[in-house]
Amino acid sequence: QVQLVESGGGLVQAGGSLRLSCAASGRTFSSYAMGWFRQAPGKEREFVAAPSWRGGSTYYADSVKGRFTISRDNNKNTVYLQMNSLKPEDTAVYYCAADRFSSYSDYVNGRSLASKYAYWGQGTQVTVSS
Repeated sequence: QVQLVESGGGLVQAGGSLRLSCAASGRTFSSYAMGWFRQAPGKEREFVAAPSWRGGSTYYADSVKGRFTISRDNNKNTVYLQMNSLKPEDTAVYYCAADRFSSYSDYVNGRSLASKYAYWGQGTQVTVSS
């Protein structure tokens, strides 16, 4: 089991930057696939990005590609989401998620689906003003 704690959210003007962190407990962090999701008021939770796992590549939602950068540091049990050129439509609660997935192919097919992740943090609010 893994526990996740997000930090780094806040209020920023459009065009600004924020760096979110997700700290995970436990000694088997590298065995978990990770992801960032977000949820705006009245909307479904949506995928944002997933860092490289088991030698694979990073993966981004089209809406953040070129603006956000995701990375993971297995030595620090932490996943980071660097968010640049923020827009008002990026305003949401951002959640970190983790799962071991039954196979790598299951991960590739399911990494952008919130329902595939068993473990979630409490979320951190990001507000972008226009």
